[in-house]
Amino acid sequence: MYKFKIITIGKIKEQWLKDAIDEYEKRLKNRAKIKWILLKDEKKLIDYTEKEKKFICLDQQGQSYTSKNFSKFIQKNNISFLIGNEKGIPLIIKKKAFLTISLSNLTFTHQMARLILIEQIYRSLEIIKNSNYHK
Repeated sequence: MYKFKIITIGKIKEQWLKDAIDEYEKRLKNRAKIKWILLKDEKKLIDYTEKEKKFICLDQQGQSYTSKNFSKFIQKNNISFLIGNEKGIPLIIKKKAFLTISLSNLTFTHQMARLILIEQIYRSLEIIKNSNYHK
């Protein structure tokens, strides 16, 4: 079973966004364990990354992947993704990251990034499974 940790600040306020994320979590439940680490503020995020050995930052200036390349990348187990808040990710954290990746050249809210990331995790596992989801 694949294991992913998603580290971020705050809770999602919009119900429709929660529902969409829940849907992908349901689809993933037999193939992947998603652990959400919801921190209170930026300081808690900085403190948390002091203990986290290896994590990947999500940032617009990060490396771009196609969905197929991302699926190859996530076959490594126990990946931790870090999503910042509305101000992004502090430079002190970016410097410690194993890697920084971009979900798109477009700008999304930090809360939308959660949905896009979990959809891409689902898509990647469907690519690995060779299903019709990614066509």
